[in-house]
Amino acid sequence: MATSRWTGAAEVPPVPLRRRGPVLERAILEAALEQLSTVGWSGLTMEGVAASAQTGKAAVYRRWPSKEDLVADALEAGLPSLDEAVDHGSVREDLLHVCRRVRDAMFSRTGIALRSVLYECDTATAERFQSLINTRVIEPSTELFREVVHRGVRRGDVRADAACELVLDVIPGLLMYRSKICGSDWPDPDIAEMIDQVMVPLLRPHSCPPVSRGT
Repeated sequence: MATSRWTGAAEVPPVPLRRRGPVLERAILEAALEQLSTVGWSGLTMEGVAASAQTGKAAVYRRWPSKEDLVADALEAGLPSLDEAVDHGSVREDLLHVCRRVRDAMFSRTGIALRSVLYECDTATAERFQSLINTRVIEPSTELFREVVHRGVRRGDVRADAACELVLDVIPGLLMYRSKICGSDWPDPDIAEMIDQVMVPLLRPHSCPPVSRGT
């Protein structure tokens, strides 16, 4: 059988796409997130991002003089919004929905990228991203849990003295411990068990009977 005269020839590198302004910047940020979620912080290079975005290295450096600058903007642009907690009628259902949203954010491509930064960076570099983590992850998720608990107090299915900062740390603490130390990806049944076995007993008024476990 005849073979092509091109068999075994070196592959021609892709020609950079002609894009400018916000379109090119978006492609570079997307490429940075993709690199972070696949090769991690240690494996990410400006050259690799440029190749993934199909642009020249100079186009990346003109906009972001350092790897840290690029990653900070990529995370800022890609992190999902954690806004108002919808009222689902009970503290149990409210917590389930908020936990799923936080879980989905943690295991999104940007969440995986963020964790690679936190786990792999040295202390000095990690401090560079602390403000971003506080304003886009920690504070919004804490505010969602605070909203749910205070709504439960007004509704009557949460004790007033349970609405304290230590209680608000319980779910984030469990989520981080189980995901980082134990490698759990927090499937829905595990979230429901955490709510039913830990949070509902912790929050409910002493006179209330135990809440029946749902699916």
